[in-house]
Amino acid sequence: MNIRRPAVTIGDVATAAGVSRATVSRVMNGRSTVAADIAERVREAAESLSYRPSTAARNLALGRTRTVALVMPDVGNPVFQQILHGVMAAADQDGYRVLVADTAEDQSQEAAIALEARLRCDALVLVSPRMPDADLARLVPDVEPVVVLNRQVPPPPGQNGRTGRAPAAPSLVVDYEDAAVQVIEHLVSLGHRRLVYLAGPGASASDAQRRAGIRRALEGHPTLDVREIPAGPDIAAGHAATGAVLAGRATAAVAFNDLVAFGLLAGLNEAGVAVPADISVAGFDDIDLARYATPALTTVAVPQSELGRHAWKELAAVMDDDAQPARSARFTTELEVRASTGPAPVGPERVHATDRAVPAGAAGHPDTAGDAPGAARPPSDTTFAWEESPDALVLLGPGGTPLARRETGERVPPVHAPRPYLHPVHTLGGTALTDSGPVDHRHHYGVGMAVADVNGTSHWGGRTFIEHVGPTLLQNHGRQVARDLRPDGDTLTETVTWLDEHGGRQLVEDRRVTARLLAPFQDVTADITHTGWVLDWRSVLHASDGPLEIRSPATNGRPGAGYGGLFWRLPIADETRVLSVGGEGETLAHGSSSPWLAFVQRHGDRPTTLVLAQPGTARPWFARSAEYPGACPALAWDAPLLVPDGGAVQVGLVAALFDAELGPAEAAAVAGAIV
Repeated sequence: MNIRRPAVTIGDVATAAGVSRATVSRVMNGRSTVAADIAERVREAAESLSYRPSTAARNLALGRTRTVALVMPDVGNPVFQQILHGVMAAADQDGYRVLVADTAEDQSQEAAIALEARLRCDALVLVSPRMPDADLARLVPDVEPVVVLNRQVPPPPGQNGRTGRAPAAPSLVVDYEDAAVQVIEHLVSLGHRRLVYLAGPGASASDAQRRAGIRRALEGHPTLDVREIPAGPDIAAGHAATGAVLAGRATAAVAFNDLVAFGLLAGLNEAGVAVPADISVAGFDDIDLARYATPALTTVAVPQSELGRHAWKELAAVMDDDAQPARSARFTTELEVRASTGPAPVGPERVHATDRAVPAGAAGHPDTAGDAPGAARPPSDTTFAWEESPDALVLLGPGGTPLARRETGERVPPVHAPRPYLHPVHTLGGTALTDSGPVDHRHHYGVGMAVADVNGTSHWGGRTFIEHVGPTLLQNHGRQVARDLRPDGDTLTETVTWLDEHGGRQLVEDRRVTARLLAPFQDVTADITHTGWVLDWRSVLHASDGPLEIRSPATNGRPGAGYGGLFWRLPIADETRVLSVGGEGETLAHGSSSPWLAFVQRHGDRPTTLVLAQPGTARPWFARSAEYPGACPALAWDAPLLVPDGGAVQVGLVAALFDAELGPAEAAAVAGAIV
């Protein structure tokens, strides 16, 4: 028969230690008023008797519940969830639990909900309160101890005998004003001049800070135009604002937060608007899903969990009567540049709605070409020059027209094999003939050196073809890192180091890119004179770190997939035709050793032609026009390319860009003239 032993009581400990019950209570509750030797005697007695104090009894004696309440505007917002996680994790270490109350963005009920929550708990965390300053000032003294997040606590009101009393309520705020400045400066550096801001809730203090940051950025850029569109705090608000964004004819949109940005991305996708080719999108907060959006979202990172942990630290301080008054804190932010922002489009607008009514507060821009983003400078000469911008090099053509942009590739995801590349590359008339991160192949980036297999490392990006298995995602993606970048007039030279997936050096590339104007020539079939420009890319790959074996999916068992080399990815157009010496069609061009290819496209009512010619002996072409438009001279068409230790291989491509539809004879003549 089991006989239950009676529970050890505080009286038993007091008898064993030779002290009073009150002394045992003070020791068990961590009070510092008991002499050290007596406290040690009490703890030894408690341990020998296996005494465990009753939490419930202790809380009743102290008048505490060991819980705190957290009040937030929307429990579904990932930012507030991360703050909650931070508070919970920190409070748990001190033996506290956190109860949550959601005000559902109803500022009229906020004070009542906060007060009721405080009556049930020992303290309060008030996150992003929407109530007016006067209401918040009246509430704080009634709910102390309290810490307020994302809002500066106003001074106490001069009423109810509280004049001049400073409430022990620390404020933890995020510097959203500076965050907005970072976003605007980033977009300006990309050439954007027409922006829209999708505003958050009118009662949001952090929204007011964002607008203050925008005003501050405008002071430094007099030609910048930022229009405000009322939106809200969630995905539905961003989606609903799509029409107003398009009607405003902006080239970039800044959303109140990442959720609003997600909604806008969905709306733009439904409208057939390309991001960032047609319009760039940025958000705030950097929630977990931001990097997994399509495309990955440029946003400002906020230390969300750290904000929650620091909130508990401050709250615990004001809950301790012996602690010094807690101090407020300001948290900084950091811009995370991803694929949703890119250079401002140049040339005629293709996708922005101009026939819709613009909602109040979001008036459209005047339809004038003079203030278009990236508009050409007044004509001055016919020279070309590479010029530095804050985060890229830009090729300026006749009259200062931006014709090409060299990206470092630092923002390319590791799985896409980061590399320097050119995008966008425009015709003289402003039509982009490159694409970057398209939906069909996210790892395609403008014009650049992309090779599927260099000694087993992928410098192409995406999946690797494995014989008898198929395309498989491997952790074998390399990286190309540029150094010794030397812009000199119309010529850009640089040295690019190719690293394998482990960071080891594989080869060194000497790269030279030159631009020039093509002499006008007469199209005899149409009696028209065409003017274009030439981009001449020459590279030498040095096997300076051992022999190289360059392969492709074709050499690994996938017939016809010999891609890899200097790859030019074109945009999807309303119509695309590919020409070669053999005639018209992808079948005749693909795998041929034609000395040139021509892509003839139609973008709405704008025809373009891209002529690609190979200097020297022509390699087989990898060419696509049906699935997507793109081509490269294949380094390993149907057999591996072996480069001995200390050897080198030359790669080159010369392109001519026209705002016209060229026929086979004209394309052949251009090819002969440019190589």
